[in-house]
Amino acid sequence: MDFSLIIAEDRIKKAYDDGEFENLPGFGKPLKPDELASVPQELRMAYRIMKNAGYSPEENAIRQEILSIEDLIRSGVEGEEAKELQQKLNEKLVSYQNLVSNRGLQTNSSIFKNYHQKIEDKLL
Repeated sequence: MDFSLIIAEDRIKKAYDDGEFENLPGFGKPLKPDELASVPQELRMAYRIMKNAGYSPEENAIRQEILSIEDLIRSGVEGEEAKELQQKLNEKLVSYQNLVSNRGLQTNSSIFKNYHQKIEDKLL
């Protein structure tokens, strides 16, 4: 057994014996259902990390759609189809901006926007 695991177990036992777990909020109540229960087990940790970092699965899905539409536009579509794609792209951009602004992370700093773009490029 790992030494740090032994120390952790000892500390937990000592805290339990000292009664430190008796008056915790929610003691004796059922746990809330896992909001990521529908996500496959192998992806849950990644989703939790993204959620804790401020990203949501909805935001990621919209960002992927935006990238797909931009690729289609760059592929050289013309006429009515290009107009429809541009309109769809604008709608997705607006919904993406709404999600981001609801989190309160929106800023007008060009440095932040550049850095934000670099991070998104690496993540996606």
